[in-house]
Amino acid sequence: MRNGYYWIMRSCSDPRRMEQKTDEHSYVTQLSIKRDREVLVMIKIKRVYDHPSKDDGKRILIDRLWPRGLKKEDVQIDEWIKDIAPSNQLRKWFNHDPKKWGEFKNRFFAELQGKREMVEGIINAARKGTVTLLFGSKEERFNNAVALKEYIDAKIHASQQGKAA
Repeated sequence: MRNGYYWIMRSCSDPRRMEQKTDEHSYVTQLSIKRDREVLVMIKIKRVYDHPSKDDGKRILIDRLWPRGLKKEDVQIDEWIKDIAPSNQLRKWFNHDPKKWGEFKNRFFAELQGKREMVEGIINAARKGTVTLLFGSKEERFNNAVALKEYIDAKIHASQQGKAA
């Protein structure tokens, strides 16, 4: 706690946020919220190929396709929500091209509007404890996990703003 604020994990463009790299591939971002509205939410992203950590909490694979070279029985995941991933058409169009990142997020966010139950499921899980969104891409900055985390963080932030009003 610092200056009467608790730090919760988030990522968006809020000026109160600080992003930090927690290990080789996992990023978490912190947002301060006044003590009377304490909501602890931690959502991390991590490659599914990285070793699990006890700090991962609930591990959710969010790719539509199973990661190459991994056996299902060898991967430690708690849930596989493949339907929250971008559509095959969007995934193929994007192809992890950084030049298409902004448009990819816009299209993906539009798709996520129709997947509210899945998004709420992740948010509810994060309110109970740490959630790690797992992805298979070698591209760590421009992938569906980064976009999904940004979308979820914006949803949480909007709900917090609504409660503050």
